[in-house]
Amino acid sequence: MWSDLFYPDNPKRREQLIRKSQEIKDLMKSNFYATNQLIDVMNEHLSCSFQHIEMNEDASLQENCDVMTECMHKIQAVVEKIDTEMKEKLDPALYEKLQNMSLSTTDFQLISKALKAVCGFATEGSTALVTLLINKGVILAKITSTFVKIGALTVASVALGVVFMGVDMIVEAILGSIERRQLEEALKEYDEALNEFKPASLEYQRNITYVQVKIEEMNK
Repeated sequence: MWSDLFYPDNPKRREQLIRKSQEIKDLMKSNFYATNQLIDVMNEHLSCSFQHIEMNEDASLQENCDVMTECMHKIQAVVEKIDTEMKEKLDPALYEKLQNMSLSTTDFQLISKALKAVCGFATEGSTALVTLLINKGVILAKITSTFVKIGALTVASVALGVVFMGVDMIVEAILGSIERRQLEEALKEYDEALNEFKPASLEYQRNITYVQVKIEEMNK
């Protein structure tokens, strides 16, 4: 490209843009996978009927964020409903232990009884799941707000399928030109997105893995 003669750092910036785009895509895929794992656990232990969600690589980042956000709101609604009823039925001191995950065997049994009154059933798995979800509720809220923010970025309006087709497509679809200023602005926005999206995503995925491991331990 002729303009690269005038802006010799542009090829490097374009490579950085592709790399950062791929990183966002990989995080998005991992979040969809983790959410589907959470859905499976909730369907099994809380008799929910959530459907798996799927990332559409031909859709925009914003559209995929919307799918995730809608799903997370549904999950939050279930957790918050149970949380509210458990708070009403449990002794305040016991509810505080529930939030702090400092439960004895007797405490766990009392929570199981309260859960049975709320949901009509209370297996060890369901009680453990409710306990963990209430305790980790802030994580659900955090990842949801992060998806809302990411979906509002300029880069989010670009279709994922287009973003990963190559340098020339990125130049045409995102930038419209290869001027240094525009590349720098795009990189800055990607950096801002990743600075928030990456740690929130990793924390979200770790907590879902933690829930799965704890449930498996309870069922042994």
